[in-house]
Amino acid sequence: MSHSIPLTKESFEALQEELKRLIREERPKVIQDIAEARSHGDLSENAEYDAAKNRQAFIEGRIQELNGKLARAYVVDLSGMKPDKVVFGSTVTLYDTASEEEVSYKIVGEDEADIKLSKISCTSPVGKALIGHKLDDTVKVTVPSGTKEYEIIDIKYE
Repeated sequence: MSHSIPLTKESFEALQEELKRLIREERPKVIQDIAEARSHGDLSENAEYDAAKNRQAFIEGRIQELNGKLARAYVVDLSGMKPDKVVFGSTVTLYDTASEEEVSYKIVGEDEADIKLSKISCTSPVGKALIGHKLDDTVKVTVPSGTKEYEIIDIKYE
């Protein structure tokens, strides 16, 4: 997996903060927990020791994962750009022609996507279909429930 990973500035900073917390707080704490569990004697029947070792493995794995993502990441900066088309990092407001409702989505990377926060992946069917389109364009998207038709009514670069 050597491909680069596009990230919004917020996501990049959040990953950096998580990495710092894991290295500075979680790793030393779990090392201390392991040492304390060892002091209780027989390790073969020591649930505290097993739990601490499992937690340590999780933390070390997450540190490696974050280091890899951050090493391959590039931050997409939209500041200074005119919001004339849908791109990675933009927030787009759509009018669903079937339901006659408006919905807004921020186009983000796969790791950032969270539909509850109105963040959709640039690789999702809707995200892919929207990228490159301009204000007032009508976009047809094939989704699992059928075909949706959206009109782009606003684009913001936040």
